[in-house]
Amino acid sequence: IIHNLRYLKQVSGFRTKYDYDNLMYIVAGEVLARVSGTSWENFIETHIFQPLGMTETATSFKNVKNKTNVIDPHAPVDGKVQVIRRDWSEIANSAGGIYSNITDMSKWIILQMNDGKYGDGLEKKIFSEAVHEEMWTPQTIIPVHGPTPYNTHFSAYGLGWGLSDVKGYLQATHTGGLAGIVTQVTLIPELKLGIIVFTNQQSGAAFTSITNTIKDSYLGITGVDRIKQNHDRVVKNETEAAKITGDIWKDIEAEQKKNAAPKDISLFTGTYTDKWFGDMVIYAKNGKLWFQSKRSYLLNGEMFPYKGNTFIVKWGDRSLDADAFVQFDLDNNGKANHIKMNAISPLTDFSFDFQDLDFSRVK
Repeated sequence: IIHNLRYLKQVSGFRTKYDYDNLMYIVAGEVLARVSGTSWENFIETHIFQPLGMTETATSFKNVKNKTNVIDPHAPVDGKVQVIRRDWSEIANSAGGIYSNITDMSKWIILQMNDGKYGDGLEKKIFSEAVHEEMWTPQTIIPVHGPTPYNTHFSAYGLGWGLSDVKGYLQATHTGGLAGIVTQVTLIPELKLGIIVFTNQQSGAAFTSITNTIKDSYLGITGVDRIKQNHDRVVKNETEAAKITGDIWKDIEAEQKKNAAPKDISLFTGTYTDKWFGDMVIYAKNGKLWFQSKRSYLLNGEMFPYKGNTFIVKWGDRSLDADAFVQFDLDNNGKANHIKMNAISPLTDFSFDFQDLDFSRVK
């Protein structure tokens, strides 16, 4: 992963705009390991978890001591919320591998409220006040658009914290998101308020509703139903996205009913590579095209002819919710030699940045 970062095209100048990237947290974890001479997992457990008494917290699912009371991830699949696979790689632990609970996470939040100090008389510290101030100092500006729920005028990213003003108070917050698991931690230091929301599903509207309802009670805001507010927004966005994807599948069905001469699928089969992502194979099975990534094995699915030289790939794992356009370029002999991709739904998670992939045929 780190080696192949050099192949990703830069889209903006350093810190000129905000773009979240889990890959950089993987890099940060490796930097810590190189500097400290121990693994990221061991360093975090030794220097943070143990001093704070976070005995029920682990740096990865593999290291969870008692797995009898651990949530399973859930996601909507064909309209029904159900348990999905626990999808994570040990190499990415520094980006999102930690398992914890409210009791232990509260110890971390209280440490933040006390500028890195802990213990009965706050005589011990994990990080200095100067370091903490730098964490909560804006490093990258994030634009604020339109009216906001809490009269927010500025937004920025600090060092691992999202920063903004809410009703005149500083707010530091961060979310976490894996397939079927999303979380949020919010701090308003002047109110000594810390809000921790862990969920075993993947709608961010859930933790937003809970967090904002609690914030409202501290900020004196009444008469606002945050659950309805976020539910209505989700329904609106999902309805618009469903129309987009539904219209595309109607077009595909219409094309199939025309009984037009089928495409010569042998023109498209082969192995293609992207310098960052590696190889993927377009292969024929039962007279149809299929897509298979060599590195991301879950990216496997049937391909349906759409328009011209564009296909739709329908991933076999429906919990991904990320079907995509696959657009072929042809050489002078009419054989595919290049592929670009784009997500179909505007709600596709940013983790699936298909548009950044640039595949060329290798065989």
